[in-house]
Parts: sequence; structure tokens; C-alpha cells
Amino acid sequence: MLYVVRHGQTDLNKEGRLQGRNGLSLNTDGLKQANALREHFKDIEFDYVFSSPQARAIQTAEISTSVQPIIEERLNVFDLGEADGLRKHEVKLNGVLPDRNVYKGMEDIHGFIKRIFSFMAELQEKHSDKGVNILLSGHRCTTGGIGAYFEGVPEDQNILRYSSDNGSFKIYKFDNDQQ
Repeated sequence: MLYVVRHGQTDLNKEGRLQGRNGLSLNTDGLKQANALREHFKDIEFDYVFSSPQARAIQTAEISTSVQPIIEERLNVFDLGEADGLRKHEVKLNGVLPDRNVYKGMEDIHGFIKRIFSFMAELQEKHSDKGVNILLSGHRCTTGGIGAYFEGVPEDQNILRYSSDNGSFKIYKFDNDQQ
């Protein structure tokens, strides 16, 4: 089984700010959420635990599984460039993303999805027939991208609909006919 966790809350989440690569560690509520995940996972033995390189995702993975995660760069948060840290209601959007014409240094959404999908295809190739338990700790965008791997990219490209709330998770299972 594949357990896809969105990191616990940070102060930037609480303040309603976009949080990219300049993000913060978990706040008090985020630590509580990670500990609540540990309760959910107490009877699961994880064969692999992977995390985004961001501190908030690493903390969530470590606390929820008591395992030192394998850092996976392809699970890194979408690079928001100059929009990183801005209040959500103040950001000029183009669809669900900040407008690339206004904010410089943003990652390309197609490249982002490609890197998430490449990691998922690799995991599927290595582990889909082995009956292992894998935890992936990431962000709203990465958990959304993982959901899109299983559900398909929506026509409007809004992969965020597949994400979870802070400190929550979804469970997926690889289908050998997938991708």
C-alpha cells in the first residue's frame, strides 16, 4: 500500500500564505498532526519512507513513522519563485497557480508533474508486485501530483483537488496495468 501524507501545519499555512521552498518547520499544531498520524500508523510496518527535502515534510515523516526517511528530490514542493511566502488572497493567479508573467522564478507545471510521475513510475516498477508499505511525505502540490498519477491530470490541470489537508493522508495501490 502507498500512504501519501501531506506535511503538518506550519505558521505560513496558518497565516494563509503560499509556502514553497522557503517554507518553515512544523508549528505546534503541525507537531500534533504528525503525532496523530503516528497513532494512525502504529500497526503498519513501513518498508520504505520517502520525503520531500523540505524540513516540514521530513519532520512529518519522522514523527509519523519513527523512521528516518529517504530524501527524494522529485517530491520537493513546487518552486513558487517570487510568489513564495505571499498571502494567498493577494497573489495574482493564472488558473490555480501564481501568474508566471508577474512572479519570476516559478517552476513549469508540466515539468513539475513530469518529475512527480517519473518518481511514481519508478516506485511502481520496483514495488508494485511486492506487497510493501510505502509512505510518501510531501506537500499540497506533490500529494496532488501523486493523486493525479492515479486519477489522471484533470482537464483544467488543477491537481490540487487530489491533495489532503495538512497532517492528513490518502491511500493508493499500484495497479499493474497503470501508466
